[in-house]
Amino acid sequence: MQKINLIIYLFLCTSLLFCERNRTEKKEKIKIGFEKKVTKKKKNKFLSEEPKVILTDKNVIDFFYNYNKQNIYNKVKISTSFGEIIISLFDETPYHKSNFIYLSKLGYFDNTYFHRVVPNFIIQGGNSDNIETSKKRKLIGKYLLPVDAKNNIRHDRGIVSMPSSEINNPYKLASPYEFFIVQKKSGAYHLDGNYTPFGKVVDGMDVVDLINSQPIDNRETPINNIKMKIEVLK
Repeated sequence: MQKINLIIYLFLCTSLLFCERNRTEKKEKIKIGFEKKVTKKKKNKFLSEEPKVILTDKNVIDFFYNYNKQNIYNKVKISTSFGEIIISLFDETPYHKSNFIYLSKLGYFDNTYFHRVVPNFIIQGGNSDNIETSKKRKLIGKYLLPVDAKNNIRHDRGIVSMPSSEINNPYKLASPYEFFIVQKKSGAYHLDGNYTPFGKVVDGMDVVDLINSQPIDNRETPINNIKMKIEVLK
């Protein structure tokens, strides 16, 4: 009789330990699941990819120097309601080329505009009056790029170049978030040396001409927004 009672006692103890272990494991699973949910990083809704680092004037050159080593792309496609523009980017201007590809891959240019049109001269893009654009810039960083005029590339028709920032910028450092395309048939050679040509339109100059012919106001802003989307081509 004592032997039977002992067996029953051991069985009950084992059952209680098993149940307690199950409850502990369930609590741990719930705890782990809760922690994952809390610590999961929320993806931003403005860019298609997360910026690798917040860029500044201090780190931008090193960043694009290393980015250029890994970058095998040299062509982009700008899509607009007027058609597509294909641009080939120059290896001679690695920082400006890498900057343009980096911003394109992040999705910065998507839903920005060709916001400035100077008839028979240029079309300029990369900005907009949407709050989304300023938030994208804040996420990527505030920086300028030095003018690279040593490459001797001239501002022919179809050249893609980078304008300078107008704020506290005596050395005409380039504004990395914007670009312009020379539409003038005879070129814009008076810009040589002050701005950096970093690419050329290889297909779609008819689209550039069409955009350049759109009605503008007295600030050289198109009356109707001309949105763009830029895709990096392999």
